[in-house]
Amino acid sequence: MTRAPRPAVADFATDFDHTDPAWVGDPFPIWDDLRARCPVAHSDRYGGVWLPTRHEDVSAIAYDTDHFSSRGVVVAEVKPQAEPPIGGAPPITSDPPFHAFARRLLLPAFAPRPIQALEPVTRQLCRDLLDRIGDAAECDAAIDYAQDIPPAVIARMLGLPPEDDERFRGFIHDVLESITDDEEAVMGKEEGLDSYLDRHIADHVEHPRDDLISYLLDVEIEGTRLSPEHVRGTVLLLLIAGIDTTWSAIGAALWHLATHADDRHRLAAEPELMGQAVEELLRAYAPVTMARIVAEDTELGGRRMAAGDWVLLPFPAANRDPEVFEDADRVVLDRAVNRHAAFGLGIHRCLGSNLARMELTVALEEWMARFPDFELAEPDAVTWSAGQVRGPRRLPVRLLTRA
Repeated sequence: MTRAPRPAVADFATDFDHTDPAWVGDPFPIWDDLRARCPVAHSDRYGGVWLPTRHEDVSAIAYDTDHFSSRGVVVAEVKPQAEPPIGGAPPITSDPPFHAFARRLLLPAFAPRPIQALEPVTRQLCRDLLDRIGDAAECDAAIDYAQDIPPAVIARMLGLPPEDDERFRGFIHDVLESITDDEEAVMGKEEGLDSYLDRHIADHVEHPRDDLISYLLDVEIEGTRLSPEHVRGTVLLLLIAGIDTTWSAIGAALWHLATHADDRHRLAAEPELMGQAVEELLRAYAPVTMARIVAEDTELGGRRMAAGDWVLLPFPAANRDPEVFEDADRVVLDRAVNRHAAFGLGIHRCLGSNLARMELTVALEEWMARFPDFELAEPDAVTWSAGQVRGPRRLPVRLLTRA
């Protein structure tokens, strides 16, 4: 069953909740406030969770794998088991030394060359979606465009049916946004997803093909093939990390352009800025907040953290830290120095960054080529996702001009 709605937050320094409507609607002033008066906040919700907001503290946690474990990356009412099966965890939820082996297996699939090979398919997909919008005066840039791109691309890589993209979105909602469910509800949803993936993994065992699932079934770690749990966990990771994060980044970029006419007109007039613009939009609207579990008692920012506590790593807040970025709250399309943390920091930095950059770049290029001028049709109708991946779920736009 799903728990009753949580009470509203009165003070984010002592009782924060990343699903609170104020946070979901606009977290930026919350981060600014906390950074100034309580840079490491704490809440008793979710069994105890910490929230650093300065780049320095977020980075320190991300690089400290001795005191902070990655076995739990999504804060929820139910914590993962203390000791996952050896060899059973994909890289995002594994700690050293196993993490290095698990990550190394995936690096070849996400290297620049194989990702570049996916660009023509991605570009054609974007054009087909834009053709579907056609001559409409308005559309929902999230539902009709952004949310359809990553599922199709990652399904192609994995060898899963592209017509299951709606199912993928449902799975992702269950994992990332249904975090207040009790243990019974969580287990029920996990069993449904596990069953789906097990069927397709079994089919790949019987009928090997040239895709990522077959590759995972064939590779070895120190002479031993991956366990079925490891393969399933890795596929789940790629579905979550390769879909929701990227469609959120695409949607947030389109939201910014729809609400900032100067940037929209400049990018339309200077398409050569796209590379820098993509990096700046990733910095300003980084979609992902990860989590860690305190492995042993430690101290950070003058706060004593107990083993077993959750810790949120808000990379978006780190990207808005004025101590690190000049004009941190302003989008500067041609920002020259931009060492942002949109893809994380430390050993768990997103291995799919090449894929995400490619999809975001192609999606924006094709949209701007077709609809160089657009604006929000219903500002009050824009909705944002709750939880640790932030992006627009509804984004009604009015198409002012078309190429």
